[in-house]
Amino acid sequence: MNVNFEYYKIFFYVAKYHNFTKAAHVLGNSQPNVTRAMNCLEQQINTLLFVRTNRGVELTPEGEKLYIRVSAAMAQIFEAEEELSDSMSLSHGSISIGASETALNIFLLDKLKSFHMMYQGIRLKIYNHSTPQAIDAVKNGIIDFAVVSTPADVESPLKSVKLVPFREILIGGKTFTALGSQELSLSELKDYPLICLGRETATYDFYNKIFLSHGLELNPDTEAATTDQILPLVKSELGLAFIPEPMAAEAINKNEIVRIQLRDEIPGRNICMVYDSRHPLNSAARELQKVIMEGR
Repeated sequence: MNVNFEYYKIFFYVAKYHNFTKAAHVLGNSQPNVTRAMNCLEQQINTLLFVRTNRGVELTPEGEKLYIRVSAAMAQIFEAEEELSDSMSLSHGSISIGASETALNIFLLDKLKSFHMMYQGIRLKIYNHSTPQAIDAVKNGIIDFAVVSTPADVESPLKSVKLVPFREILIGGKTFTALGSQELSLSELKDYPLICLGRETATYDFYNKIFLSHGLELNPDTEAATTDQILPLVKSELGLAFIPEPMAAEAINKNEIVRIQLRDEIPGRNICMVYDSRHPLNSAARELQKVIMEGR
């Protein structure tokens, strides 16, 4: 077959985004031209590749087979292009990252500082996402990769790499100082106001499962939008809260808050990197990945 290679390139983006309009936008083309090209490809190879749905298009079984081969070829082409322009791309360019508040505060900021000092010409776009939102952004090709806290529900072709473990502790404001010399059980927390992240976050899901495993219901009095909000809420005496230990250390040392010991163990969590194994990264993003993974 003597098929126009441009058709396979267009096919790759339509299959990647499951949408003719998105593919056209990425290619700098028009939706009718993209549709026409895919009709020509299907005619030339005498195979139905797409089925239209309300949300866009889905690949047929034959389309899936072709996409596996074409995406592998495109990955090789992108990689070759990046290798040829490495010297230029590390002096300018941009990287898009999704980061949860916890990951940003206790791990990622130091890594970004190191990277920026080495490659000051690279623009960094940091999106503040919950873990589920960041994973969706990786899946949809909106960001290059994500650095988030577990639990992270990752399915193929996405991959997750653990970077650093962390633990969370229970804290309270000065009015709860007497609790600092006691040891509470999870069941006893129902007697105190509790602060937690919102129900759409991985952290809420994490603690909800812990409470359920003890036959308890997680019913916070205050729901915060971000981890950064929790410490000020605790200092303002709105209740007790679980927070990553590194984020609470300074306030504990200054006696602004009190650490409360728990009889029940809270499982450890991890900061992890989530990326799409089929999505080729530019050289700047690959270099940032290396910096992030150093020392793990």
